[in-house]
Amino acid sequence: MTALLKNKRGSGYVDQAVVILIAVVLGALLLAGLYALFGDVVLPEISRRIQEMFNYAG
Repeated sequence: MTALLKNKRGSGYVDQAVVILIAVVLGALLLAGLYALFGDVVLPEISRRIQEMFNYAG
């Protein structure tokens, strides 16, 4: 118990909260980027290719 009281490392709840907050923000930015990429680039290309694949007239 006295070893915990004498510990002067400085890593406490605030440091851990900052690390978790940074991880959440970076994760949100990554998900937003993937969502924008799929919405603007991937999904229209897939729908175009599917329409071309089932276009029997041309």
